[in-house]
Amino acid sequence: MFGRIFVTALAAGFIAGLFIWGAHMVKAVPLILEAETYEAAAGGAAAEVSPDEGYGRHAYTLITDVITAVGFALMLAAAFALSGRDVDWREGLLWGLGGYAAFSLAPSLGLPPEVPGMQAADLGQRQAWWLATAAATLAGLGLIFLARPVLARVLGGALVVLPHLVGAPAQEAASGPLPAELAAEFVVVSLVTSGLFWLLLGGAAGYVYRRLGQARTGP
Repeated sequence: MFGRIFVTALAAGFIAGLFIWGAHMVKAVPLILEAETYEAAAGGAAAEVSPDEGYGRHAYTLITDVITAVGFALMLAAAFALSGRDVDWREGLLWGLGGYAAFSLAPSLGLPPEVPGMQAADLGQRQAWWLATAAATLAGLGLIFLARPVLARVLGGALVVLPHLVGAPAQEAASGPLPAELAAEFVVVSLVTSGLFWLLLGGAAGYVYRRLGQARTGP
């Protein structure tokens, strides 16, 4: 079983990691570089990136994206195994949507994706709220869709809502150098690419997991 989980994570994570890296290069990185120019201008410095530094950043982003995707795929494959369900690529898409809800959509309701130059609350407080929101959303969705007792499903719904009732760390309004249009575009790009990433990850993980199960049991 561990081998099935591990191979699923490597295959699906590599595929989805390459996709999200390409999406970052095409859509997100240009916005980040533009935001850095505003941040540097506000600080009185020139924002320059040499070709070698650019290549290094791209390589680091690729490695980080693939490792992150493999880690998320490992969680998905382990969840498949724990659920006892014979997940295929179609059901994998639904699991992927759950991951998107927990790790991207729900946290973004209180803490939208940020580019350099955006005003933000204390880093420690943001990280704590993000982790709590992701964990509560995961647990809540698991109870809603996998538990049978009605009371458990009600508890799941409460867990999903709870972090937003508590509220994300507040940041005092302050003017910054970053145009609002650029920040808004980055939020949209981040959420759209993340949604596509999770769909691809879930579908690929479900497909590989099912095929490995069929290979093990034989015709």
